[in-house]
Amino acid sequence: MKSTLAQLTARFDQALIAAFGPDLAGTDPMLVPTSNPKFGDYQANLAMSLAKPLQENPRAIATQIVAKLDLSDLCEPPEIAGPGFINLRFKTQYLEDQLRAMQADPRLGVAPVAHPQTVIVDFSSPNIAKEMHVGHLRSTIIGDSLARVQEFMGHQVLRLNHVGDWGTQFGMLITHLKDACPEALTPGAAVDIGDLVTFYKQAKQRFDTDDDFKTRSREAVVDLQSGEATATTAWKALCEQSRQAFQTLYDRLDITIQERGESFYNPLLADVVQDLDSLGLLVENQGARVVFADGFTNKDGDPLPLIIQKTDGGYNYATTDLAAIRYRTQQDGAERVLYVVDAGQGNHFAQVFQVAAKAGWIPSNVELTHVPFGVVQGEDGKKFKTRSGETVRLKDLLDEAVSRARIDLETRLQTEQRAETEDFIQDAAEAVGIGSVKYADLSQNRTSNYIFSFDKMLALQGNTAPYMLYAYVRVQGISRKGDIDFAHLPAEARIYLADDTEFALARHLLQLDEVIGEVAQDLYPNRLCQYLFELSQKFNQFYDRCAVLQAAEPQRTSRLLLCDLTAKTLKLGLSLLGIRVLERM
Repeated sequence: MKSTLAQLTARFDQALIAAFGPDLAGTDPMLVPTSNPKFGDYQANLAMSLAKPLQENPRAIATQIVAKLDLSDLCEPPEIAGPGFINLRFKTQYLEDQLRAMQADPRLGVAPVAHPQTVIVDFSSPNIAKEMHVGHLRSTIIGDSLARVQEFMGHQVLRLNHVGDWGTQFGMLITHLKDACPEALTPGAAVDIGDLVTFYKQAKQRFDTDDDFKTRSREAVVDLQSGEATATTAWKALCEQSRQAFQTLYDRLDITIQERGESFYNPLLADVVQDLDSLGLLVENQGARVVFADGFTNKDGDPLPLIIQKTDGGYNYATTDLAAIRYRTQQDGAERVLYVVDAGQGNHFAQVFQVAAKAGWIPSNVELTHVPFGVVQGEDGKKFKTRSGETVRLKDLLDEAVSRARIDLETRLQTEQRAETEDFIQDAAEAVGIGSVKYADLSQNRTSNYIFSFDKMLALQGNTAPYMLYAYVRVQGISRKGDIDFAHLPAEARIYLADDTEFALARHLLQLDEVIGEVAQDLYPNRLCQYLFELSQKFNQFYDRCAVLQAAEPQRTSRLLLCDLTAKTLKLGLSLLGIRVLERM
């Protein structure tokens, strides 16, 4: 099934060449869906953009394009409006044929990319011995969705968790572990250290108040860096304890990710320093070894150094990130690397990418992209915190979402006098609660801060997960009520469009491939959310206006096909956001 937008673009390209010559081959026709159905389905705005280079009136340009434009198998005769807009309206037969092809395609008309790439998505990245909190929420959810979209498009995706599992803080943690839980130091021991947040706070307090402990902690850092057995065993115990806690949350969020922490790149750091030095990029600055990237200054206007090796000989985050770039391009064969990290790290990544480019470590076929996002705010507009001012633990946030979803569900069941099993209630609450948290995040433009509100995200109306899930459930309700098996509707059955709401739904369904393609390229999941929201709206308008089970044939089967295609599209779209659907709510 060839993309509608791709077909239109190809036809406009042919018309431009025929009208104005080969110099205009590949010109973007600037096709967009019309804002009002009375103007048609798509609008081409290229005539205005060509007015200056062609030195002609836009409407005259549009007239010449239309004279050479052959869309007779797709559209009604094009219409020129205003200063030179070219309005296109699909033929009913074309819409019906496209819908049937989409219905028969397991990928719903979304073709995989012609040239798959190896794509790395670097996301989540919590720190060892610290609990995941709301600050990790956006990176984890956005990164997972982007990875799902890339995978669906046919790319080979490596999902990497760049956890903070190395550094001077491990000196105090290892030392505290030796004192508080010596049994954990036995190689192979499976010991529950307990609450890691409390453990970290205890270690930090001792480090800040006990000089002997501080001295031993610094010695432990040296031991760890040199590979001393006891320090290494303690470090592994801490990492494993954290890993188990992280995995519990990843399982709950249905996140698949491969850990490759800072420690992985530790053996490679000396080579990074040596190679930068041999390239003449490394200079000394206040005892540290640094690189000055072009265009970066501090608040005083002085050049801002990117520290590669600290005054004490230790390495910095930048060193690790440079080592990671080399490994990912040279060993993993990555052609595109997406760093899903908060917007506050924008300058850091811009400097690191520039230094890597200067060093010749980014091949011409490799694209490195920082995918920034804003912060989660409370309803007071400040950073989202607990009432006591603590950072909100991710586990607590998810528990609260599921608990509220369960209360809402039990209230509705009581109102509807429905009896459901405990398993059904808990599973539905979990799906709605977790799905609502994910959707509330992904439906925002990721570069913006957003206000976290349980009430808004769990609402049955509006651009929320429950609204989308309810539209899907409506279709399953039709199946149950009519004893319909959508998988076994007659193979020869067709979709016949008649009502305005059917046409609106059909046009929107056929934009699925465009939207997913945009998200794969531009990395904004909120565009998929908006598409699904509008799809649900258009389906509900169709459902409220058009009889389905009571309609006469062939309209009845046609509308069943339209319902099924809508449900399949919702299910696919939500799965790319990491949200599972429910058959009943």
